[in-house]
Amino acid sequence: VQLQASGGGLVQAGGSLRLSCASSGSDFNINRMFWYRQAPGKQRELVASITSGGTTNYADSVKDRFTISRDSAKNTVYLQMNSLKPEDTAVYSCAAGGGTLVWYWGQGTLVTVSS
Repeated sequence: VQLQASGGGLVQAGGSLRLSCASSGSDFNINRMFWYRQAPGKQRELVASITSGGTTNYADSVKDRFTISRDSAKNTVYLQMNSLKPEDTAVYSCAAGGGTLVWYWGQGTLVTVSS
């Protein structure tokens, strides 16, 4: 399984971005997709996840601002990010796995939020 993230960039505080994660290949055991982020000098943080059944979970820091969704027909997972803050600046990576386990990682895409 290969994951390709895209959509990062530079945005002003209060703005929006939508990240995409396109997957190719198949592993029928995958039942959850994740978005992680890692800011400079900080540990990697789980931002959001979505199950194959559509159940979503969010970090408290992004609840009510970020929305994870999936288009199964396109094998793509999205992360809509609204009301962005400078502290959202990080490299965002998508991942795939089952339960709480990550089995496959994609490369990251940089999101920079200016104040």
